[in-house]
Parts: sequence; C-alpha cells; structure tokens
Amino acid sequence: MDQACLALPASTLQLHTENSMVSVPDSLNFNGSTGGTHNTSTTANFTQHLAINTLSSSSSAASPQQLTLPAHPLYPATEKYTSYFISGVSGGALSMTAASLVSAPDSDNTLKCADNDAQVQDVSHLDDLGNSLESEFDRSGDVSDISKAIATRRRAVELTPDGHRDLPTRLTNLGTAFRLRFNRTGGLSDIAEAIALQKRAIELAPAGPHDLPRRLSNLGLSLQSRFRRVGELSDIVEAVALQKRAIKLATAGDPDLPGWLSNLGMFLWSRFNQMGELSDIAEAISVQRRAMELAPAGHPDLPRWLNNLGLSLWSHFERTGELSDIAEAISVQQRAVELAPAGHPDLPRCLNNLGLSLRSRFERTGELSDVAEAISVQQRAVELAPAGHPSVPRWLNNLGLSLWSRFERTGELSDIAEAISVQQRAVELALAGHPSVPRWLNNLGLSLRSRFERTGELSDIEEAISVQQKAVELALAGHPSVPRWLNNLGLSLWSRFERTGELSDIAEAISVQRRAVELAPAGHPNLPLWLNNLGLSLQSHFESTGELPNIIEAISVQQRAVELAPAGHPNLPLWLSRLGISLRSRFEQTGELSDIAKAVSMQQRAVELAPAGHPDLPRWLSNLGLSFWSRFERLGALPDLSTAIEAQQRAIMLTPKGHASLPDQLVNLALQLLTRYTSSNMPEDLQTSLAHYQSAAVTSSSGMPRIRPDAAIRWARLLNMHCPSVPEIPFAFDTAIRLLSLKAGLERTLQGRYSQLQNGSGIVLEGAAAACRFGEPHKAVEWLEQGRCLVWSQINHLRMPLDGLQAHDRGLAQGLMEVSKKLERAASTRKPMDSSMDMAGKISAEKEARLHSALAKERDDILSIVRLIPGFESFLQPPALSALLQHLPESGSVVFINVHESRCDAIALLAGREGPLHIPLSTFSLHKANAYRDAIRLRSKRVRMREENFAKEGELTERGVTQRKLGIWADVAKPILKMLGYAKMDVSSESDAVPPRIWWCPTGPMSFLPIHAAGIYGDEESESILDYAVSSYTPTIAALTDRVKNTRLIHSTVSGLFLTSQPKAPDACEIPGTVMEVSDIHDKAVSCGVRAVRVVGDELSVQGCLEHMKDFSSVHLACHASQNADDPLKSRFLLHKGEVNLETIIQMDLKDADLAFLSACQTGTGEENLSDEAVHLAAGMLAAGYRRVVATMWSIKDDHAPSVAKDFYEYLWRSRAEDSGSGFDGSVSAHALHHAVQQLRHRLDNSEASLLTWAPYVHFGY
Repeated sequence: MDQACLALPASTLQLHTENSMVSVPDSLNFNGSTGGTHNTSTTANFTQHLAINTLSSSSSAASPQQLTLPAHPLYPATEKYTSYFISGVSGGALSMTAASLVSAPDSDNTLKCADNDAQVQDVSHLDDLGNSLESEFDRSGDVSDISKAIATRRRAVELTPDGHRDLPTRLTNLGTAFRLRFNRTGGLSDIAEAIALQKRAIELAPAGPHDLPRRLSNLGLSLQSRFRRVGELSDIVEAVALQKRAIKLATAGDPDLPGWLSNLGMFLWSRFNQMGELSDIAEAISVQRRAMELAPAGHPDLPRWLNNLGLSLWSHFERTGELSDIAEAISVQQRAVELAPAGHPDLPRCLNNLGLSLRSRFERTGELSDVAEAISVQQRAVELAPAGHPSVPRWLNNLGLSLWSRFERTGELSDIAEAISVQQRAVELALAGHPSVPRWLNNLGLSLRSRFERTGELSDIEEAISVQQKAVELALAGHPSVPRWLNNLGLSLWSRFERTGELSDIAEAISVQRRAVELAPAGHPNLPLWLNNLGLSLQSHFESTGELPNIIEAISVQQRAVELAPAGHPNLPLWLSRLGISLRSRFEQTGELSDIAKAVSMQQRAVELAPAGHPDLPRWLSNLGLSFWSRFERLGALPDLSTAIEAQQRAIMLTPKGHASLPDQLVNLALQLLTRYTSSNMPEDLQTSLAHYQSAAVTSSSGMPRIRPDAAIRWARLLNMHCPSVPEIPFAFDTAIRLLSLKAGLERTLQGRYSQLQNGSGIVLEGAAAACRFGEPHKAVEWLEQGRCLVWSQINHLRMPLDGLQAHDRGLAQGLMEVSKKLERAASTRKPMDSSMDMAGKISAEKEARLHSALAKERDDILSIVRLIPGFESFLQPPALSALLQHLPESGSVVFINVHESRCDAIALLAGREGPLHIPLSTFSLHKANAYRDAIRLRSKRVRMREENFAKEGELTERGVTQRKLGIWADVAKPILKMLGYAKMDVSSESDAVPPRIWWCPTGPMSFLPIHAAGIYGDEESESILDYAVSSYTPTIAALTDRVKNTRLIHSTVSGLFLTSQPKAPDACEIPGTVMEVSDIHDKAVSCGVRAVRVVGDELSVQGCLEHMKDFSSVHLACHASQNADDPLKSRFLLHKGEVNLETIIQMDLKDADLAFLSACQTGTGEENLSDEAVHLAAGMLAAGYRRVVATMWSIKDDHAPSVAKDFYEYLWRSRAEDSGSGFDGSVSAHALHHAVQQLRHRLDNSEASLLTWAPYVHFGY
C-alpha cells in the first residue's frame, strides 16, 4: 500500500544541507474473510492451513490424494469445509476429478434448481473451484490462476437465477476475484468491475446482521484498492464510511471483527497520507490496537494486523517525531515477521515495512545497526517477491531509500550507486498514473543529488531536478507530501546553483522552499529541516548578490529550525553549522562582532555533537575553521588563525580522496596558511599554501568547475608575486589559463558563459606579462589566444569546416557536425527556468537544459575519439603559435598590445617571420591605459545624434580626451611602427602604392581606445597612424587566420547589398540624415549594376531584416544602436518596428556573408567587465559570418555619417573588377574606410575637435 512520506537527511557540499526524504510503506489491508470472498456465515478454523500449498508444481500427474482444504480466511465461498481429491497439478492449475462435500449439520450448500440436479452440483463445484484457484493464486502469484478463478466465478454467477439467495454472495466473490487481479496487474477495468459487482451485491442482499457487514467491508476494500492506484479522494472517504458502517453492524464476538477493525485502520491511514489530518492516524492506531485485543491467539491473519498497526505507528512518528511510536512500530512489525510462515505471500510486505521503521529510527538516532538491518530485510523482501508483483516498485523504492540513508551516513559510493539503480527500476516498473509515482520520482532525485554532491557529475543533478519537478507536477492538490517534495526540489536547484552560479536556479530554489514552509502543518517534525534548507538558499543568494535582507531572513529561519529541533536529533549538528555560516556571512557584510562569536559557538557545538565517522564532519570542521579565520581577519588574534588551520587540516584528513568538496577544502586551508604567512612570515606556510593551491588545481579532478580554475589562478599569482624567478611559473599560468574554459562550458547558454567570465581576463594578461618577462613571447601569444574571447572561439569551433576529418572518417565528421549545430542552437535559443513559469514550463525548460548538457557531453566524447586518430591529436585544441604563423595575411602584421600592472608589451606577428616580434612598451602603464579609457567612457554611452545634440558633448573635448592620443602615440603606436619598419606615406604623391595593414588585437582597457587614431594633432607637426598604415581590429588571431585559410567565393545568387534607414525609432532622437545616406548609396549601387535593395522605416520588420541579411551578402544599417551593459547579448539595433539584438545575430550562421556597415553608434564598443570577450555588435556580426565589419566606437554626427558612407562606397565602386557583374565585393573595405576617414579629416581640419568626429569609425575583420 502507498503511504505518505519520511524525512531523512542527505549529505551535501561544503556548505550544504540535509534533506527530507519520502518513503513508501506497503500495508496489508485485506484481513480475514473480509479480504476476499464473502460467506453467509463463517465458522473458519483459523488454525488450519492450506494443504494445497504443499502441492508440487510438476507437470506430471500426481497420484490421487485427499487434501483437507479449509475455507481460506480470505476466500471462503461456502459455510463449511471441503475435501478435494486432486489428481494432479499442472502449471498451478487444479484439475478436479471428484469431490465430496462434508457439510456442517446446519448448512445448506445446494443450489435449489427445479429440475436440474447436475446444475446444482456444477455450481457448487464452481464455487469450490474458485476458492481453490484463489488460494493457489495467493500462494504462487500466478496471474493465470486468478484469471481462471474469475472465469469460474463468472460462470457461477451466470448459472445462478435472479432472486436466488446465493446471488449476492457470488457477485461479491466475483468482485473480490477482480480486485485480487487488479492488485496484481493494475488493470483499472478490473477494479471498476469489482466495485460495480460488489455494489450490486449490496443492493440485492437482505440486510441481515451477518451478510451486510461483510459485503460493506469487501466493497470498502475495492474502493481502497482503486484509491491506491488513482488517488481519487472520494474513494477512500467512501471506504472509511463503509467500513465504519460494517463495524457498527457487526455482532458482538463476530470472528471477522478484528479484520474489519484492522482494515478500517488502514483506510484511515490511507486518508491521513492523502490529507494529513492527525485525527485520522490517531483513530487508525486506536482501532488497530482494538483489533489486536480481539484477535484470537494463533490467528493466521495476525502478522497482517501487526504489520498494519506498525505502519500506523510509523506514520504517527513521521508526523510527530515521538520516539515511543517508532519503537512500538518496530516491535510489532518484528513480531509480524516472526509469525509469518516461510513462503507466506505477505512476508515480503512485512519485511519491507519493518525496514521502513528501522530506517526511520536510524534517521532519528543515527544508530547504524538499524539501517543495516533495514537494508537486509528489504533486500530479502525484494528477493521473495514474485515476478511481476505490483508492489515490487514500492519495495525497490524503499530499499533504495535505506541504501541512500546509509550512504549519507558512511559515504560509501557503492550504496548510492545501488540506491539509484533500484529506484530507477522502481520508476520503470511503475504503472502509468500510479499515485505513488511522485514519491518514487522524488526519492530517485534525492539519491541522484547525493551522488552529484559526492562526485560533482553534472548530469546527476540535472536528472535529479527533472524527476523532482515531475514529482511536484504529478502531486495531487493538498497532498501532505508536497512540502517535502518542494523542499527537495529546492535543494537540488540549490546544489546546481552552487555548481553553475545560475541565479535563476537559486531564485527558484527559494521560491519552492518558501512554499514548502508555508504548506507545512503546525508542529510537523520536518519543519526544522525545511526552515534550515530555506535559510541555506537565502544565504547562497546573499553571497551572490549582497542583498542584506536575504541573510537576515536566512538567520531568522535557521534559528527557528534549531529552536524547533528535538533534543538529540541527528540533523542538529548540520543545522547548527549552517546557522553559523549565515551568521558569519552577515558578520563579513556588517562587521557585527556578536555575529561571528555566535557563528563560532554554533559550529563548535556542531562538531562536538557529530557522531564519530560521520561523513559530514569534514564539512562542519571546515566551516568552523572559516569562522575562526574570519574572526582573525577582523581582530587579528593569532590563536583564532591557528585554530582555523587545525580545523581545516583535520577536515582534509577526514575527507575521502576524490570527494567533490576536497578542492574547496584545500583552497580554504591554502588561504589560511597564506594569511599566517603574511602575519608571521613563515616560509613553510607559503610553500604549503602553494602546494595546496596546486593540488586543488592539478590533482583534484572532482569539485565545482569554478574551484579548480580559481585555485590555479591563485597558485600562479602567488608564485609570480612571491617567487618571480622559479621555473614553475609558466606551468602554473598554463594550468590556470587552460582551466578557464571550465567556467564557460558548452553546456551553458551564451549569456551563462559570459556571466561566468566577467572580470576573468586578468590572469591571461598577467600570464602574458610573465611570459614576456621570461623572454617567451611565443607563450604569451598562445595564452592570449587561448584565454581571451573564449565564447567567440567556441562559436568558431562549432562552425569550423571539417574537411580534413571528413576525408578520414565521414561518419565521425558528420556526427560532430550535427551535434555542433544542435549545441549552437541550444546555447542561443534555450531560455533559463524562471519562477514566473508554471510547473509545465519549468519542466520543459529543465528538459531543454538536460538535452543541452547531454549534447555537450556527446561532443566531448566525439572529440576524445577523434584525438585518438594519428594526425588529429590536437584537433580543435588551442593552436600553437607555429600553426597561427602559417596562415597570417601577407598584406600586413597582427599586433597584440598587452597591458598589466607589472609591465606593458606589444607582440607583432608577420607573415614569413619564424617567431613573434616582441616590442616592450617601457613608457606605457596600466594606469595610463585606465586613465585614457575613463576619459573616453562618456562618449561610448551615447547614440547617433543630430548636430545640435552632438554639440552638447563639448565637455568631452574640454576634458582633454584628444590630448590622450599624444600619450598613446608616443608610448604605444610610435614604438610599434618603428619596430615594424613602417614608413610614413607621402599623401601628396600620385603613387598607386597600397599602404600596409595592421590588425590590432588589444587587451584589457586598450580594447576601449581608438588605437587606429593615435597621433599628434593640432599643429604643423601633426602625425598619426593613418599616415603609416591601414588599421583594422580582430578579436583573436585565429579569427583572422581562419578567414585566410578558408577563403571561399560568395555565391552569385546572394552577392549583393541590403540597405535600411531607420530615422524615427521609438524612444530615440530622430536621425534624418540616414534617409539620404541610404538613398544615395542605393542609387549609386544600382547605377553600377550592383544587386541592391533598400527598405526604409516602417517598411521593415525585425523578421524582414533578418531575412534580408540571409538573402544579401552585405548589409548597410543606418539606425540607432544600443549597448546593454548588464546583458551584453541584448545589445541591439533599433528599428521602427522592433529590435534586432546581438543574441539573435549570433544565432545566424551566414555562409555567404561579406560586409556589414553599421552606420550607428557604439557598435564596436565592448563591456568593461568583459573587455577581452569582444561582446559588441561588430563582433556579433563577425560571429554571424560576416568577414568584415565597419562599426563605431562612440557617437557619430548625423550630418557627417552620410558623407563618410558615401566616400566609403565610392571607393568600393571604383575598385570593382570589370567582371563583377551584379555582385558586391567588400574585400577592400578596410582601405575604403581609411580613404573615407581621410576625406572627412581633410574636409574638417586637423584639430582636436575634428578628431572626435572621425575617430569613432573602425574596421573589424579581414
């Protein structure tokens, strides 16, 4: 029988929680004659046993033997005992050759028919045969036996005339047979038929004192069976009412009364599990105790009645926490097992339910022998179960729970692996629509989460969330287990948040855990657990957002949890430790000393209360150490620091190798040792700290993805700071930069990856500076390539042509191509779960997330196979410098500019040169770069504007921004040009010489500065980069070299130019100059024979814009644009009828894209906290497939933009090949922009003010 739930603890990560668990006991609710067929009177001898159970199942015929076959307590069809001669048994079927009836003196067994004595004898035999078949079914569980019994009893009903006094009895017996088959197979039509037949029997039967109670009880049993299957509350309500009526009608001393009382108890128990009313379970215990008082000694149903009483006591304990209840439950259930004879069909149930009670006591007291015995008896229950038995899913689920409980206590991985296995099997075997499926799903989720917290395997926590969401969705309204399921779902969401940092997960965790607490009945024993877990999520949210109300509420609910915990509760150490964590968090925010004092006190008590060998003791020790360390940081008391280190060392010593929390604990100890080194200057502390950081980064393969890269970063930085000449430094930086990708795995959405990479490029720049210090500029280039623009590189890898692999293994290449496409689509289109969604929406979002993770894993698996192939060992790995040098453009050089507080360097790569050209920038500094960036920042926040609005920006000039160009020129640009050997071009010459190109690849704050415009302006000595070379920008070298080596012709059907002007976008100033700008370009294009289309203003929808981008190789967008600092992927172009955002653009994989001219503002400006991720609209166009992009770094004047565009395209028209046809070619776009900007400069003057007009225009790409 199904039940409500059981609250159990679970281990977690370093700051983790324990969780409640739901278990499902199996009650035996058919007792005595009421459990099966119905008699007009009962004179059963309860000491007799079924001799038929001794029959051989051999197919050979046995010698005729006389068997005494009593009226089985479950299925007595007549008032007397019968003896059968059985000639043989084949496959469990009974073949009857003769029969004689031994009747009690006052009985009348014959069916009176006027003229057919044979029919009378046949119907009597049918009754008896039905009894025998049901008895055999009860012994063997063979469905064919009960099916034959149904056929036999149906024939008996058919042969019984209407109005005959035995018809109600036979209807009842047939209904019972249907119910028995339903209980075995779950077929809903069977139970519906049973209920209909038994209701008809009651309608036909005279209201005699002996007959009606039995029939009422049998109908109640059928209703209760259907309730168990479908959960319809009205069924169990009616069952309770019928059973109470049966008991009320029973005569004093009725031998069936104990069975009816026991059944009433189980009906009340079922209703309690559905409704949660304590009065129901109290009444259940009362009537079941009365049943035991009335039961005759040696009654064969005594094991069942004891078992049922034990279940009710267990449920009362689960609700109230009263230890005397669980002690009595175990006692009566142990007696039930002892009384059940070997081979008894109810023995598996009794064993299973005894296991439930033993585990519950273990969860309360922590006594390991209880859970060991629970596992033993539940394993035996599963072994004894007949194949296909409908209760097997329950028994498997409960066995899984006991294994899970022991794992939580001992940390033995084999236990949790077996728990998951049996619980998965339970769910697989469950019938569709079974009311216990939500419980089983919830419990499977708990085990999956526990394994995740031990191993860090992401797929486990994703599956846990999925199945627990399904459990909540399937739960009936008002079900008392819903708070548990919500709590456990919240814990799984919290666990994933700790792994991924997705704020949507922790917001949803808080939401569902609040609801769990709100739904909890007053006095519920699990309320402290749920309060503690809510506090856990609130504390984690505070740590991510710094919102003080969250930590205040966390402390409040966790204090209440501790206050409500019963003395000696095994979860108390955990709750105390977690309360200490929240108090420490608030202390670190507010500096309130009383908070850290309480934190230390709580966590010391937690450690003191922890049982020896408890798997969570290392975490509690670690948390205690962190509180002592935090107090030292504030007060400076060295004993606090020493105690912190001792606690952390002990925690590590107790943590199993490979445990997911070990890297975290190593990092904590390393930090504390470093603190002591700083205070006492003990060299051994520094060395040990470095060793622990290295171990967490290199030797630990488990743990959260953020821990290992963070540990590696600290390791590299400490070495670089304190031991700047040791040879391990390159290896440390190499490790740190390689592990950065763990923070932005392909299983995340694009936005999720960017959020994890914020402010993360510093280690790359520091590593490059260290490499230059060591005289290894080649290593600096490799690290700058590997650690910057991670998301950009991922997109390129997903779209990279696989020609080489295709030639070697077509199937492998095709598989990789397909999974890469799906991954890219998932990263761009998958929407994170949101608390505003309904449960169906959340389940759908979670399903998409799981599929996304599965795709990422599948791709990793394919790549592992590919890299085993000779010649493909480095396939899609970060390229070595030698590979990059092979495909540099011949027309110029690529220049990195790396800025770090320790030094600044430029590194140039030139085609034909064997290695990089290192150019130290000794007079430049990070301080200067930041100052120049800050001066230009105001401009990057503006949009394209009209002349009168632009004039208001004069304060930017007043701040001397243009003077900064002098510093960039003297400290950066001039030394680079000198080392490259570039000479100043003679602009007055009529020479056709093509100026060289420079592709700038700036880092950090240099990404926000117009390096291409660096120079001296305002006097006769004016000089700038424009006088030496044509400038472009590239996010990475690979982005450029990929274009060089993968150049392909644009298809003639797509080659062309799409133009749009959007002068009146909503909520933006008008830019009327765009209309003439686009019109002039379009008209000139058409006159030159170029395929071109112009769509302006309201004529263009968002979808139409995207379609035109697919249909034309080149685009010109004259409109407003906006950079979104909070969510860079939401940066957008503003149309009259909507917005085209960066995320949408990146999704487009335009194979034939050529040029994108973005005549809008701030389309080439990234975000400061993602300075090395190239998150701007120009980069988005490159990612979408455009080979080259013209963009702007800040505001542009509406009256000058058309002239720049006009001169740009005039240059392209003049450069068109004669055989171009109607195609459009943007290959000389960098020179065209250089020409257009020079024309604007000449029209204005060479002043500082003019610089602000032309400097924003930049070129990206090849």
